[in-house]
Amino acid sequence: MRLRNIAIFGAAVFAGALAGSLMGPRPVQAVAREIIDLQRDVTSLLQGQKDMSTQMLQDHTALKTIVGGFNDNINRLSGTMSSLQKSVQDVQANSGARLETMSTQVQGLSDNLEEIKSRLGKLNQQLVDLQNSVQSIDSKISSGGAAPATGTPTPTASNASPSGSPAGAAPSGPAPSADMLYSNGLRDIQSGKYDLARSEFQDYLKYYGKTDLASNAQFYIGEIYYRQKKYQEAISEYDKVINNYPKSFKLAPARLHRATAMIALGQKASGIRELREITKLFPGSEEDRYARAQLKELGAGAGAR
Repeated sequence: MRLRNIAIFGAAVFAGALAGSLMGPRPVQAVAREIIDLQRDVTSLLQGQKDMSTQMLQDHTALKTIVGGFNDNINRLSGTMSSLQKSVQDVQANSGARLETMSTQVQGLSDNLEEIKSRLGKLNQQLVDLQNSVQSIDSKISSGGAAPATGTPTPTASNASPSGSPAGAAPSGPAPSADMLYSNGLRDIQSGKYDLARSEFQDYLKYYGKTDLASNAQFYIGEIYYRQKKYQEAISEYDKVINNYPKSFKLAPARLHRATAMIALGQKASGIRELREITKLFPGSEEDRYARAQLKELGAGAGAR
């Protein structure tokens, strides 16, 4: 349309110039020169229009290429987002198992620390007993008296048995070392030798059921059944921790794993009640956070009744 307008305009100009030349007294050569100049201008305009049309076609092609690249990038981004969404779903599906594994590992480290603290306490008590005995002997020697052959306390009198129980309380026959039984049980449960570890913890309870680590041994018997997916047996062992050792620092994890075992057995209502109880009894603890996450996953709020 624009080209047509330019042609019409050029023809009008040409006609006007021709009419002017015919009407006026101008020389023929001057008119011919103006006509040639006018034709050249019209030709230049037509060439400019052609160049502009060519440039617009090239720009359109380039723009089409760019838009096609954008579409390809959007398609690739959509595929990447789909893969990322699937990865997030997989992580969410496995988060419970991973959290439970991490919790068990942390508990193992905590137990090792507790064992070390218990050993240090025993060594410190032995040192105190030894110092008291030496001071008693020195006092008697300084006063001129001789130390009696019998009745003098010995450095090991307060630790007659490996469990810290009074002398004569140990069962008949050689009993394995408390430290050996407990350490071997921890090692075997962490390496997956569950039956052996259960036997070692049961022996620990048999010989050293009154020590500070007895509740830990009882808890780990429940853990072994839990890992073997024997959830009913695990609940029974966790109940022993709760009932027999109410001041144990394993009380919170025992109740938490008891609740998850109930849920695994299909006892959802009981498990939810236990999880809510954990949030009340142990606020701010790791078990509290895990219980709240479990309740949210089950669609039950921590404060619901």
